[in-house]
Amino acid sequence: MAKAILPAALNDPPGEPLEIDLKEPWIAALFAWLVPGMGHVYQGRVGKGMLFFICILGTFIFGMVIGDGKVVYASTSHEEPWRWQYYCQLGVGLPAMPAIVQRQLREANKEPMWNGFMAPPKQTPQPTIDASGNTATEPNELAKWTVDMHPRYELGTVYTVIAGLLNILVICDAFAGPLLLTPKKKEIELGAATDPPTGKTTARS
Repeated sequence: MAKAILPAALNDPPGEPLEIDLKEPWIAALFAWLVPGMGHVYQGRVGKGMLFFICILGTFIFGMVIGDGKVVYASTSHEEPWRWQYYCQLGVGLPAMPAIVQRQLREANKEPMWNGFMAPPKQTPQPTIDASGNTATEPNELAKWTVDMHPRYELGTVYTVIAGLLNILVICDAFAGPLLLTPKKKEIELGAATDPPTGKTTARS
């Protein structure tokens, strides 16, 4: 079991140092990765956990919706060796996991499940209709998605990547407790030497 101890000044009213029970930090971090906010709920910080759950999953789902569910996928080894965006999106944990299942199916030359949800793009030429209404052929399905959904595809990718990166910060908070930024020594001295009601400096002998 681990605890984070915060300065007494953060208590309202100030008193004894504030202790936060982090329980087993590595378990909390694992839960926080699997489901955003779940690590904080495990630690008893329910309000904070629900806030993270709503904000991060809301951002991730919004990106998926505007990208028609195609902006999160794990590329296969012979198609796109390094889909770096997915490594960031994987930060949200379980919600991004179906992409790994779809990748395995694609590499085994099987049809993806769930109507192609989170499946890697096909590498065969794909017909599309451009902005002028003319029929065109794109070299692969990724190019078709980019053209058909521009700029929604790019925006959806950005939102889902941001959600994954934000959850990494949440995981760190669940593992180590809140990050405190303490004021510099000079700022503390100036604050102590200033009279709060009048803003005047106290005379020193």
